[in-house]
Amino acid sequence: MDKARERALKIINAVHEQEAYANVALAKELRKGGLSDMDRRFVTELVYGTIKAGETLDWIIRKYINRPLSKVSPIIRDILRMGVYQLKYMDKVPASAACNESVELAKRFGHAGVAKFVNGVMRTMVREPEKGAFPEGKGNATVQLALTEQHPEWLVRRWIKEFGYDEAAKLCAFDNEQAPLSLRANTLRTNRSELMLQLVSLGIDCQQSELAPEGVIVKSHGSLDDLQVLQDGYCQVQDESSMLVAHVVDPQPGELVLDVCSAPGGKTTHMAAMMENRGRIVACDVYDHKLERVRSNAERLGITIIDPLLMDAREIWQEFPQQADRVLVDAPCSGLGVLRRKPDSRWRKSPELLKELPKLQLEILRSAAAAVKPGGLLVYSTCTIAPEENQDVVKAFLEKAKEFTLEHAGERLPVPREDEMVQLYPQRDGTDGFFIACMRRK
Repeated sequence: MDKARERALKIINAVHEQEAYANVALAKELRKGGLSDMDRRFVTELVYGTIKAGETLDWIIRKYINRPLSKVSPIIRDILRMGVYQLKYMDKVPASAACNESVELAKRFGHAGVAKFVNGVMRTMVREPEKGAFPEGKGNATVQLALTEQHPEWLVRRWIKEFGYDEAAKLCAFDNEQAPLSLRANTLRTNRSELMLQLVSLGIDCQQSELAPEGVIVKSHGSLDDLQVLQDGYCQVQDESSMLVAHVVDPQPGELVLDVCSAPGGKTTHMAAMMENRGRIVACDVYDHKLERVRSNAERLGITIIDPLLMDAREIWQEFPQQADRVLVDAPCSGLGVLRRKPDSRWRKSPELLKELPKLQLEILRSAAAAVKPGGLLVYSTCTIAPEENQDVVKAFLEKAKEFTLEHAGERLPVPREDEMVQLYPQRDGTDGFFIACMRRK
């Protein structure tokens, strides 16, 4: 049996049945070794592709079976999903290999009867591909887009209503592109030009970010574990839109800054660099294992002014009543602006989540606001493009918090924008979707 496919199956099944994160599970499995470079690439494509295609694969499978898919055991469902993905999306994989290896996996993880079932389904797909053709016609536009671009139908319907069909299609297509690696130069140790020279000397193709003055877009790279400039603390992995947040906060050396939802620490360490490692940043998070990532990033980057604090952000005002010069709330959100970065994330979202999150976000924002001193700054950011998590939360906050006024966040960016509240859209700006609002206490 094919070792690469078996290991891919284990990862996919862990994501679906144990709610493992695809990137974490994949990295863990690949670290075990025993695979050639070609097999590693094959496993990566098969895992990410199968997970990202999610409901699209299930829709196709249902056309070829005479029982509810929910009645098929989880491991056999994943074998079928992998097989269908290879048939439909991996042109270099012969149909015979996709079928035969799927049957072998079914024998290994099931029994003879199940293997016969998998064999019948796969070979029927090869003989009668038209049965799995996506619906066409004007009345099927939403369903067709959802299936073609591998997105939840409810989300596609929402985006068509919000942006129109053409722009919704662009947004979905963007989510399916491979996200580039962005690095932020650690200005405590280097600058962007020097970092780029180091990268070029290592044979790494890169270019300057057009949005963030410290940002570098890496066009080709191997394993991050082997990137010495990263291990030595000359840079931090961070998307360029995320780098804009610290520029809106604009922390100054010697100030007290609170980052109330700080993990994994990209924005926290960026602010520390802007402060020239002078002053104090309190990095708050509700999970200690997440704070450990903040600690390790700070240590790697040579930063000493970050104080990790294990605390629910909704209680931060009790510790620092009107004391902080600047407070950043990078709120927990639906992450609809960063779907391209995690192939499993699109299937973990729901309309119910978008109804629940604004209440939590507003609670955190109000608590954080109480820690801002007179004349101090409050910045609210998310990596979503949903108005109810962004503009609506800020408006609801300002309606009752009369002691705060909205500042023009767009004018505070390295490349100024007209938006008073900054909203980056993937399909328009070519970056992760991001929202930033800035308020000042009178």
